[in-house]
Amino acid sequence: MPEHTPKQTSPFCLRLTPEERAQLEREAAGLPLGEYVRQRVFDENRIKRRTRNKHTVKDHQILSQLLDELGRSRLSNNLNQLAKAANSGLLILTPEVKTALLNACADIRNIRETLMKSLGLDK
Repeated sequence: MPEHTPKQTSPFCLRLTPEERAQLEREAAGLPLGEYVRQRVFDENRIKRRTRNKHTVKDHQILSQLLDELGRSRLSNNLNQLAKAANSGLLILTPEVKTALLNACADIRNIRETLMKSLGLDK
């Protein structure tokens, strides 16, 4: 005789202190708490996050440094000016323009490396 499996789930109530609930919510990282607990208890390997990719910034000082570099570099303004000149046929590759392009590339590289480090993705 086949085993009878209930079609509906049975509710389960658990009392938590505010600190315990906060910890559980942090660990769940956006996953519904019931699903997170069920997966942790019954199948740890099955945890699937339904939220957008959320990276925890390990070091807010690094993020501040990134924003500072971005603001100081005037990167978007400089690249926009170069793009306008190129589109209008006015871009002549003088030593100054070449230096500006190389500086823009270096700024982009520094910003990328800083961002990767802040997200814990550094080499």
